[in-house]
Amino acid sequence: MANNLKTVLLLGLLTGLILFIGSFWGQQGLTIALVLSIVMNFASYFFSDKIALRMYHAKPVTREQAPQIYRIVEYLCSRTNIPMPKIYIIPDESPNAFATGRNPHHASIAVTQGALRILNEDELTGVLAHEISHIKNRDILISGVAATLAGVIMFAARSAVFFGGGRDREDHGGGALGGLIAIIVAPIAAMLIQMWISRTREYQADASASEAIGSPNGLASALQKLENYSKRIPMEASPSTAHMFIMHPFSGRSLMSLFSTHPSTQKRIERLLAGNN
Repeated sequence: MANNLKTVLLLGLLTGLILFIGSFWGQQGLTIALVLSIVMNFASYFFSDKIALRMYHAKPVTREQAPQIYRIVEYLCSRTNIPMPKIYIIPDESPNAFATGRNPHHASIAVTQGALRILNEDELTGVLAHEISHIKNRDILISGVAATLAGVIMFAARSAVFFGGGRDREDHGGGALGGLIAIIVAPIAAMLIQMWISRTREYQADASASEAIGSPNGLASALQKLENYSKRIPMEASPSTAHMFIMHPFSGRSLMSLFSTHPSTQKRIERLLAGNN
């Protein structure tokens, strides 16, 4: 029930931002923004997982192609009593992973080649348990909706500046000023909303993963390794989907790290090893 409420609230907040941007084109822009928001809310509910997987060129793999992942995920599903998700591999050397889908019966887990290359079995089990926890906790719908609508907001904000807004003909520059406000305020607001919904989810998924496998050590070790390697090999990720990954995908030197959707890795490890207290 709590996550359903969060989803409704998220839809409302991000839809409001889309309408705010549309208003800079006057009544016509507001109408277009309303229609767009309805379409995107529908699309984000039913297709956000496919959008995210396609964005990162994730490829489905069979049991024969990835026996280790299937064995671990089947074990974790039996421990957490959820259906088996679809398994995908992302052809990227930056180590990371995410889960997506609208519910446990329509869920997918995607792992990068880089993660499979550097993680040992205990560490990979910790990472997969974290993603399974997102599925069990029904975080994946919120995550997918946020990714889709945040992307629309950022695109609309850029368009507001490019086209100057519709009001500039009416108020001699007001539309251009409004467009400038939109490109600055709207993406930051979208990222703040993502941060708000994401940080507590990561702590909870870490705790649930530790409980599912009976030890925090594998996940704690994996988080430290992912942190170290992802700084050296940052991922070509979209800011609108950064919150979906187990590890913030940008380099620590990146401007986007200022708006990290994740709590610090050190704090996550400390909470894990302290029994999540």
